[in-house]
Amino acid sequence: MPGAPRFRIVLAKEDFKFSAAHFTIFGPGRAELFHGHNYHVAVELTGTGLDEVGLLADIDAAKRAIRAACARLDNRTLIPAASREIGWSEEGEAVEVRFDRRVYRFPAVDVLRLPLANTSMELLARMLWQEIAPQLAGMRVQELAVSVEESAGQRCVYEAPLAGSPPASSAL
Repeated sequence: MPGAPRFRIVLAKEDFKFSAAHFTIFGPGRAELFHGHNYHVAVELTGTGLDEVGLLADIDAAKRAIRAACARLDNRTLIPAASREIGWSEEGEAVEVRFDRRVYRFPAVDVLRLPLANTSMELLARMLWQEIAPQLAGMRVQELAVSVEESAGQRCVYEAPLAGSPPASSAL
């Protein structure tokens, strides 16, 4: 119901971060140079009702999910494996990535091939939302927002309702 009072928990802990290398693709033959970011992640949990002890969410469980999602990406080279613009192959202990006339070769252990068309902050935010959302099942959270900041003043927020979230009524 629009305008209904809502609770919003904002989780933006210092350790909700990951460092990763990537390049964003802008179209055929157009991409940034390969570089890295110290990404910061923030999450907002929103709902209109509380459980019987006055809580919207199990904050510890939510923080564990955020930290696990960040840890998976930390210190990795992110490759958009679903991109039509790049090619990649794994040869022994190395991964070779090709974009236009560029060729990169990385130790395989450093590379994380993501099921994304690009490693943009938009798609990273949505991917993290998809990883964190299932961990909120059974809580009173009705909407989840995930923010990915790749540099100061430059971030993307992906927000969507959670499927199967509880009704708006409150126990308290």
